[in-house]
Parts: sequence; structure tokens; C-alpha cells
Amino acid sequence: MAFAIQNSSVPNAWAIPGYVVITRGLLTGLDNEAEFAYVMGHEMGHVSARHSASQISYGMLTQVVLAGAGVALTGSDYSDIALTLGSVGGSLLLLKYSRDDELEADRLGVSYISKLGYSPKNAISAHRNLERVSNEYIRSLGQEPQERGFFEDLLSTHPRTSVRIEELQHIINTTQPVAVRGDGTNRNKFQTLIGDIKKINNVYLEYYDKAVRALKKGNTSEASSLVSKAIAKNKTQPPFHALNGFIMLKNKNYESAKGSFNNALRLDNNYQPAYRGLGAIHYLQKNYAEGIQYLKKSISLFPEDVPSHYFLGMSYFKTKTYTSAIPHLKLFAQAQPKHPSIHGVLGICYEGVNDLSSAYNEYALQLKVNPNNEMGKQATSRVEVLRQKIR
Repeated sequence: MAFAIQNSSVPNAWAIPGYVVITRGLLTGLDNEAEFAYVMGHEMGHVSARHSASQISYGMLTQVVLAGAGVALTGSDYSDIALTLGSVGGSLLLLKYSRDDELEADRLGVSYISKLGYSPKNAISAHRNLERVSNEYIRSLGQEPQERGFFEDLLSTHPRTSVRIEELQHIINTTQPVAVRGDGTNRNKFQTLIGDIKKINNVYLEYYDKAVRALKKGNTSEASSLVSKAIAKNKTQPPFHALNGFIMLKNKNYESAKGSFNNALRLDNNYQPAYRGLGAIHYLQKNYAEGIQYLKKSISLFPEDVPSHYFLGMSYFKTKTYTSAIPHLKLFAQAQPKHPSIHGVLGICYEGVNDLSSAYNEYALQLKVNPNNEMGKQATSRVEVLRQKIR
């Protein structure tokens, strides 16, 4: 049950073990306070039991995230690279626990809520509601049925099947009874407290999520119309303004895009996608020094944001600061090894720092990926020269 979306402004986000990221999708998906307490108790159980989670490898994670974004990075459209996950605002962090660890966390979660006076049966309804919210999140990504199967497998540490429910029921049956307070759920108070969050979440579901899907399909006019309606309904959400900025960026309307990204930052000065958007715009306008500052801020907020590394690396490349460019471009190349020019760019960078062996390897990769574009021609002219030098 341990996975999260990096930016907590995004609907349908979840909880990192030990550190709760409370978001609209989770809160509106649960029915009552007891279910919420169980989810928090389960996550706290992982921490108190000192469970060790194994994280999916970074390379695999970036592949999954980039594929899920639905934006092709194999072309030369820089705005497409900027758009990757920009409208969503984060990536998935998946942590996997063993089945025994999950079972112990279930047991602790049930124990915690029982001692607090909640009815332990809410652990079962919490699991069922989490499964529903998970499916809604998959649908919000616009995944096709065959893609959903892969994501659903990733988005649950263990399938929430009847077997899991049976295990929970056994835990509940063997838990020492504790006096239940009130109705054991505190539902009315919980629903009152999340009333405003539900209203905001409805705007996300009705307009924002649809705008994201339209933008992924390249329909910027539909996306613009939908996000404008979202902003009209609620002007306080940074993702709405940032998404509008990415739409403008896609349309190469850079000044309007800057205005939207700055609107997002006025609402939340740590809203990471807006920093990447501004950095990308400055890169495209050849204002490299200013763009670097925005991109460094973006990465400081979200170190795993591959597109920010791309634009930061390219900004350093354009200013011939090759030593600084290499780690960022290398990370991007690992995530997108078939990008049509990244290996040629890396070859130039390695030559610039006199690492001829690495330069030769990158040029060789460029020839495998695309020998006919500008970087391919550069690689063709350099690979033979370097072969002679490194013999």
C-alpha cells in the first residue's frame, strides 16, 4: 500500500511510508475517519516495525513514468519534452514490501484503530475503497485496458483480492476487543471536514484530468478550453495555472506561458512543474543563464524529474559548460536511450572534457540510433578520428 505521487497538489496521490502525503484523491475516496485512521496506521506500522522497502530501480521507474505520460520524447519537439509529466506535476514513487511485512502492517493498523475506539471492520472497507481510488487514478491517466493491467500491478504492493480481505478478517477476528466509541467511524464529522476538498476534487475530475488527456493527444484547443473552465471554477489551484502554461508552451506562446507559470508560483512558490516550465521557456529563448536557475530549483524540489535534467544539461551544453552538462544529459540518455540526438550531444560533451573513450562510445550509440540527422553526421565524422586516437 506504499506508493506516492511526488507533488501533493495532484489529485489521487498516496502516502509514503512514515510520511503522510494527504491529497484529494485519498481523502475523497475514503468514507469515514476510521478508514483514514487505518490507512495511516498501516503506514505507521511499516515504520514502527522497521520494515525495509525495496524501491523499483530508477531506470525502470523513469521508463514507466515517461511511458505513462504519453508524450513521445523520440522527436525533436522540445515542448514535448517539457510537457512530460508537467501537467501532472510529479512521478510515481513505488516502494514494495514483502507479503509478511504487509500482513504485519495490516495487523498493526487494525490494532491502532481498535485502541483508538474505531471499529476494526473499517480496515476492510478502507482496502476496498483504496482499490476503487487506485482504479480511478488509472482511468485519470487515460490508460488503455492493456496498459492499465501493467500499472495496476505496479500500483499495489499486493493485489487487494478476496485473499487479502480474508487475511484482514482473520486479523480482526483475533484482535482483542476494545470498546468502540460512538458509531466506530466518526463518518459525519469526516465528511463535513472533507466537503471543500470534494468540491475541488470534482473540478479536477470534470475539467483538469480531461484537459491533461486532451493535451497528451495533442488537442491543445480542447485542453485550453477545459483548463480555462477549471480556473473559472477555482483559481486557487497551482496545477490549473501550470497546465495552462504547458498548453501555451506547446503552442509556442511563451509570454503567456510565463504568466501562467508565475501565477502557479504565486499560489505555491514550491510548485515544481512551474519552475521546469519557466526553465524550458528560457532555454527555448536562448536565455540559458536565467533558465539554469529555474531548472536547478526544479531539480532541488524533485531530483527525479528527467525533463528538468534534460533542459539543464542542454543549457550547460549550449554554454559549453560540458562538465556540468554531462551528468544531467547522461541521466536523460539512460531514461531515453533512443532519443535521436542525445548521444551525439553527449559525445561532444565528453570530447570537450577530453574523455575520448566515452565520447567514442556515445558517438557509436548515436550512429545506431540515428546516423542521418545532424548529430548522426557529426558522429560519423568523429568516430573514425577517435578510433585512431584511443587505440
